[in-house]
Amino acid sequence: MAEFNSAIFIMINTTSILKKKEIILFDGHCILCNRLILFIIKKDPKSIFQFAALESETGKKIRAKYLSNTNSINSFVLIQNNIAFTKSTAALKVAYQLKGFSKILSVFIIIPPFLRDPIYNMIASNRFKWFGRQASCMIPNDTISSRFL
Repeated sequence: MAEFNSAIFIMINTTSILKKKEIILFDGHCILCNRLILFIIKKDPKSIFQFAALESETGKKIRAKYLSNTNSINSFVLIQNNIAFTKSTAALKVAYQLKGFSKILSVFIIIPPFLRDPIYNMIASNRFKWFGRQASCMIPNDTISSRFL
């Protein structure tokens, strides 16, 4: 139940854009975010996740469809079962589905979002200062391009 407290969610019908996959929206200019996406791809051999940069046309359409306040989201969104999850809830739900050690992080979902999200917010607000910013969004190579919307 805790994951629903901080999650922004809206129930909608599945569209062709989703193709019954889970979608991660990320900041395409953020070096940390891009590295995390590459990590997720490596730890997701079943290709559960598809990706779109928040700034891309596809990302903007998905944000408009699922999020009531699209301006407040600037780093990470998970669309799972037609529900949009944000902040630490999104990150922990992704971690749960990955293979390997990162799955263990999902146990933190039991901590209430009002305690988890300040840590997420601190990292998100300092990500450019700590890790840098790219001038343009990541261009996926041929091996992973099918995972990007």
